[in-house]
Amino acid sequence: MIGVYDYTVILTYLSTISGVVGIIVTMTGIGHPYCGTLFLMISGLLDGFDGKVARTKKDRTEMEKEFGIQIDSLSDLICFGVLPASIGIAQLRVSGILTDLGRKAERPDHYSMILLLITIAAAYVLAALIRLAYFNATSDERAEEAQIKGKSYFTGLPVTTAALIFPLVLVLHWFLEADLTIFYFWLMLIISLLFVGNFKVPKPNKKQFMIILVIGFVELLATLYILFIA
Repeated sequence: MIGVYDYTVILTYLSTISGVVGIIVTMTGIGHPYCGTLFLMISGLLDGFDGKVARTKKDRTEMEKEFGIQIDSLSDLICFGVLPASIGIAQLRVSGILTDLGRKAERPDHYSMILLLITIAAAYVLAALIRLAYFNATSDERAEEAQIKGKSYFTGLPVTTAALIFPLVLVLHWFLEADLTIFYFWLMLIISLLFVGNFKVPKPNKKQFMIILVIGFVELLATLYILFIA
């Protein structure tokens, strides 16, 4: 079989499966936006460790390294590009903003707003795609820069930040009892611009990484409470 199937890519594969399941449950109506949010955070957790796990194998071939880079970006597009957009659309549905837009259905008064929000969701996915493609295309350049400066940087906002930002919005939406559905989409638009922005973001050190994990864990607990207790 083609591809790589050892432990260096297992977390990426699991993250992809989580993202796909999240998309399915949010877009088919069998789940809820918060179900998708749960899978988004699971993907974020798995993605946080996949690179570290892959680098523990010292004898990886160049093909295995390149495969790992490409498969990680493709997985990120699904998990942190398509899934957050799907969660937003599902939130429109459960909030009652997104109504039946079938051929025989009467168009609601806010029809133009619905189209605008859907367009923002599509633009968000495109921005994530562009950022990930740029990340892959400049990998050699970034590696040389890291050797010279002794520190690694991201150009633009990493797409994986979606696993922290969007769950926080929905958690606040629930606990504050404030309708943040429209805000979710405006935030999505802002993040789209940050994805493709030409600015440097330092890669987190170990302490910062642990802080990110703690924040994500708190959001995960809040989401589990909303889904299974509240």
